[in-house]
Amino acid sequence: MLSQQEISDRLEIQELMARYAHAVDSRQWDLLDDIFTTDAYIDYSATGGAAGDPAATKKFLADVLPNFLAYQHLIGNALITVDGDTATARSMCHNPMVLSDGQGGQRVLLNGLWYVDEYVRLDGRWRLRRRHQEKSYQLMVP
Repeated sequence: MLSQQEISDRLEIQELMARYAHAVDSRQWDLLDDIFTTDAYIDYSATGGAAGDPAATKKFLADVLPNFLAYQHLIGNALITVDGDTATARSMCHNPMVLSDGQGGQRVLLNGLWYVDEYVRLDGRWRLRRRHQEKSYQLMVP
């Protein structure tokens, strides 16, 4: 049976996952400062993105995501393991991204991936210390 502390920890980590999706999907890059540790390493290379620290990640997202008309992150099926003040998680992400087809229409890039994360509790709050992607699929829908 899970202890109250582990239940709380898991819920806080799931909330952090949701806040990450909200920050990216709403293009509020500075909200990522409350999600990642200052020394975090984020690796989006499995789906063609950049890898680096939080500042480089914010710049990458700010530079690349305006090329898309819309996008959305749905994160779920999280398997979370808590060990004191550290935790790991593997969660699914479904990320459709809408592109212009250049002729007045739209195409949708469907991304399916897993986030593989390491978390740490700092000053009583969970933060992402490491995130990398494992690609499942990418499909362009006309």
